[in-house]
Amino acid sequence: MKKRIERVSSGGKYEEIIGYSRAVKVGRQVFVSGTASVDPKRKNAGKNEAYVQTTEALKIIKRALGKLGGSLDDVVRTRVFVRQGTNWELVAKAHREAFEKTRPVSTWLVGTFLDPGILVEIEADAILS
Repeated sequence: MKKRIERVSSGGKYEEIIGYSRAVKVGRQVFVSGTASVDPKRKNAGKNEAYVQTTEALKIIKRALGKLGGSLDDVVRTRVFVRQGTNWELVAKAHREAFEKTRPVSTWLVGTFLDPGILVEIEADAILS
């Protein structure tokens, strides 16, 4: 019998510190936590590079979805958090490239992060086909 709720981790440092999953699948729905470009080795990719940080965060989201049987094509909503003063247009470029065909609904907000090196964090919701 298949589990009703499945959880995956990316090994990111804040998953362990705070106590959350990278993604949770309930039925056909997948919810991906706020994801930045921090890798399991506790390094932040793309220091001060908004485009690089965004593409790396999207790769982590893509891997989490893949572990649960999905892909970026299944994403129906993103929430993008951008650090004040960050070039949001570079973040938008990476987001547009990842979702050019599927164009999910999206909310963009300006905020601050626990890690001062983070410029962008992205949440995603998906419905698997």
